[in-house]
This record gives sequence, structure tokens and C-alpha cells, in this order.
Amino acid sequence: MPYDTQNIFAKILRGEIPSHKVYEDDKTLAFMDIMPMAEGHVLVIPKCEAVELSDMPADYIAAVFSTAQKVMAAQRKVFNRQGIVQMQLNNAEAGQSVFHYHIHLIPSSIYHLGLHENRQGDHERLAALANQLKSAITN
Repeated sequence: MPYDTQNIFAKILRGEIPSHKVYEDDKTLAFMDIMPMAEGHVLVIPKCEAVELSDMPADYIAAVFSTAQKVMAAQRKVFNRQGIVQMQLNNAEAGQSVFHYHIHLIPSSIYHLGLHENRQGDHERLAALANQLKSAITN
């Protein structure tokens, strides 16, 4: 599938759509999912054009996973929870709905997850959580 430069994550990377940023470096961006499956649901994306894992250069794969480790450590600290669901979907058949590679990091028990894209979260709460997570990330 060719990369669509008008997908929502590409627009977020270009600053055309706001997001509640948790962490950013030269290769990745982590931000709150506005349709959270649980409180503290964060997405980590690469700053390259990749629809799925098989499209990404190795240095971006390493960067995404490094950022995911930082975010997970912050989620454990902020939410006092060890259980974090790490989910990544490749292609529509697997449930991918935004065709820009991304990892979901969801502090939750797999048995208590809400439905994905069921309802939008409260933006004030998302912003507050983003700030808490941001300050808990150590480089």
C-alpha cells in the first residue's frame, strides 16, 4: 500500500493537527491517543513515511522501540501499574485504521480494555496526562 501523506499522523507530524505530545526526538513522536482504550493510552510513531513495520528503515525501528521504552517507564511511574499492553497492527485486515506505522502503549489489563475508536477522550484530561508523562520521562 502506498503511503498517504494526508493521513492524520502525517498531518500531526507537520503541525497541521494538534496533539497532546508526551515525547519527541529527531526520529519519533509519542502522543496521547484521542480515542483511548484506557487512561494513559499513548501512540508512538516514526517521523518517516511507513505504513507498517516492513516499510521502516532499521534505524527508525530502533528509535520507535527506544521511545516506547521511555514512555512505558513513564506510564508505570505515573499510573503505578506494571501491566502495559503494547499493540501494533499491520494492514486493515489486522485492524490498522491509520496507515502510518504506530505502536499503542496502553496501561491496562488486557481484560479491561475499552473498544478502540469507540469514543473520543476528554482533551483537558489528555493534556494533563501528557504533561505528567512528559515530566516522568528520563532521557
